[in-house]
Amino acid sequence: MQEFIYHGTQKLRCGDTTGTCAAAAAKAAAILLTTGQAITEVSVTLPGGELRTLPVRTERSGSACIGTVIKDGGDDPDVTNGIAVCARVSPMPSGIEITGGEGVGVVTRPGLDQPVGAAAINSVPRQMISNALREVLHGRTGGFRAEIFVPGGAALARKTYNPRLGIEGGISILGTTGKVLPMSSAALLSTIRAEASVQRAEGHAILLLTPGNYGAQFIRQSLPVPESRAVKCSNFIGEALDIGIFLGFKGILLVGHIGKLVKVGAGIFRTHSADADGRMETLAACGLRAGADPAVLRRILDCPTTDAALAVLAEAGCLAPVMEVLTERIAFHLNARVKGAAETGAIIFSFQQELLYQTPAADKLLTQLSEA
Repeated sequence: MQEFIYHGTQKLRCGDTTGTCAAAAAKAAAILLTTGQAITEVSVTLPGGELRTLPVRTERSGSACIGTVIKDGGDDPDVTNGIAVCARVSPMPSGIEITGGEGVGVVTRPGLDQPVGAAAINSVPRQMISNALREVLHGRTGGFRAEIFVPGGAALARKTYNPRLGIEGGISILGTTGKVLPMSSAALLSTIRAEASVQRAEGHAILLLTPGNYGAQFIRQSLPVPESRAVKCSNFIGEALDIGIFLGFKGILLVGHIGKLVKVGAGIFRTHSADADGRMETLAACGLRAGADPAVLRRILDCPTTDAALAVLAEAGCLAPVMEVLTERIAFHLNARVKGAAETGAIIFSFQQELLYQTPAADKLLTQLSEA
């Protein structure tokens, strides 16, 4: 049965994870192998206990059988939507063995769900595949070897975060619930956690965060640390800080354009405009605290961008004191979020206004990053 969720004013169709597709493909191939029955749909049990029925194709390949499921990601705009997730199942004397083949990545860095050298098939999908195969084995002797493969997966992986994570040669087989929830933040947060986990496993004690491409460009051009050390957290600054604390980082340095970080000065940690704005209101409040003229503050409230507001402040000769107040507020809210569990700092910049401010701990954290 088709499942939907509501996101804002939209009714969105849920989809299937690559893990669910792999489990269904393996089960269908195992059924053909053991019974000779070529089925066109198969049911698998999701981690939450519910059954999910997917269309499937099966074929024989020598002594093995292959099942293929076309991934339906629902209304989620994921690059893996529409790919073929396949399982080549062959008989074994006993037990279940799950391996990765063409188009499935290999883990090359510690800190991920699977050990270095293993196929990037995460633990929940592995369990789903194993359970599906055991259902077919029920009452029978013997075992199965399942090779999960994704035609074209190596090329597709270049459009994902896998190269940054140290997963080479293909995509990952993922999914914790078996379902894709459209417009969900879960996938992005999982990527943030995975990147940070890799760095922690490599012994790094300081986590470098940036919301996106502007921050990455600034780090590349202006800071003495490699851009590869930066974990992009998009609009999920608060969750990224929480992940850093959970993983045991001793310090967290946030580097970002003022258009994002000004919101942190108001205690806003989900910075997408659909969740909260308040950029001009925050700048105006900081201007009021810094003693700026009320007429200047009214002009700020009418500005469309933070760069335009900075130009107004510069013209009025009060940019420096306003930014000092904002920087203090950013430092306060970062420290309040982590509750003393790590040292935090921030570097705030604007290319257009050649602006650069930082919180008191930023220099120390940057030095530690550059020396690591």
